[in-house]
Amino acid sequence: MSDTATTPQNEQPDDPRSAEEQMRERRAAAYRKADRVLARVGPRASLRERLARLHEGAADVYDLDEPADVYGNGIVAALEERVAALLGTEAAAFFPTGTMAQQVALRCWAARTGNPTVALHALAHPEVHERGAFREVAGLRTVRVTGEPRLPTAREVRDFEEPFGALMLELPLRDAGYVLPTWEELTEIVAAARERDAVVHFDGARLWECTVRFGRPLHEIADLADSVYVSFYKSLGGIGGAALAGPKPLVEEAKTWRHRYGGMIFQQFPTALAALIGLERELPRLPEYVRHARVVAAALREGFAEAGLAWTRVHPEEPHTHEFQVWLPYEADVLRETAVRQAEETGTYLFAGFWEPKGPGLSMTEVTVSEAGLEWSAQDVRAAVADFVRRLPATPR
Repeated sequence: MSDTATTPQNEQPDDPRSAEEQMRERRAAAYRKADRVLARVGPRASLRERLARLHEGAADVYDLDEPADVYGNGIVAALEERVAALLGTEAAAFFPTGTMAQQVALRCWAARTGNPTVALHALAHPEVHERGAFREVAGLRTVRVTGEPRLPTAREVRDFEEPFGALMLELPLRDAGYVLPTWEELTEIVAAARERDAVVHFDGARLWECTVRFGRPLHEIADLADSVYVSFYKSLGGIGGAALAGPKPLVEEAKTWRHRYGGMIFQQFPTALAALIGLERELPRLPEYVRHARVVAAALREGFAEAGLAWTRVHPEEPHTHEFQVWLPYEADVLRETAVRQAEETGTYLFAGFWEPKGPGLSMTEVTVSEAGLEWSAQDVRAAVADFVRRLPATPR
């Protein structure tokens, strides 16, 4: 392992851009040029590539001679019907964002239960990534059932000391490592909430990925909850957008609130088309991605062990979805530089995600395995790990 691996090869002393801006541009360029990545994710594609995807798949999912949508009819209504059928619910409503969809869902439930308190995980998306929107915008109050890196247990829900009107479960729990409970655990958690006369809402932004872990079809999973939110870009490669699915009276009320929130957008056909393409192309392949993610995760562990790193962690050891975490005992900037340099010099971008500092000398990145990753054998992964580790500075003690 090199002691000089942390010196950026592309450093420009007189470049007016900050080091962060330079790294961002290097990462983007390396990703575009890489011959091998574990996932080609939509947000990092060029406009040309996104438009080409729409053009290639649109005619397969919707009649392009139909009029464009206007305020939620046409293709948007067709997408809503498709989602409701997939999830086995009475109805579904399209929303421009999941943040809006979930605020609306839970404020509607609060009006029905008479209790504006939402019980959720400390790492749930609204708690970590939405700037207090439940409280500041929707007038909801949140309480944290647990902060452990797992879903809450049935006992924690049953014994929680405060009353709540709704229990929100993020499936999978992204910030804990895309983790899921077992099917038996999930049914027990839901039953515990029912014992408290609370409604259950699934933050299912990535619910599409959960069928392998649970061994159940989507409609059976969704049937456990009173309402479900799903995203069209986090698993399906869409442009954006979300849906709220559940009983017809709830969905109709949600559409009223969608209008009040500014979500009644004049035309959404590009987003709806991308969502339908994702449901047609990506949804059937997600189980294959999940299974191969387990192969990749095992090969990463083996590769780090063979390279002799003092400590590493792939979490979960067997991924619950096609996404998981990798933890290494280095500073984040060292790992970012090493990952980018490997891509620039070899065309293999093993860790294309962002490395986040998690403590002194400890960093984490997220790994996604999709269609591009299916080309990697376990040996390919181990070889890429060996090359990556050789580029790191001396192993920390």
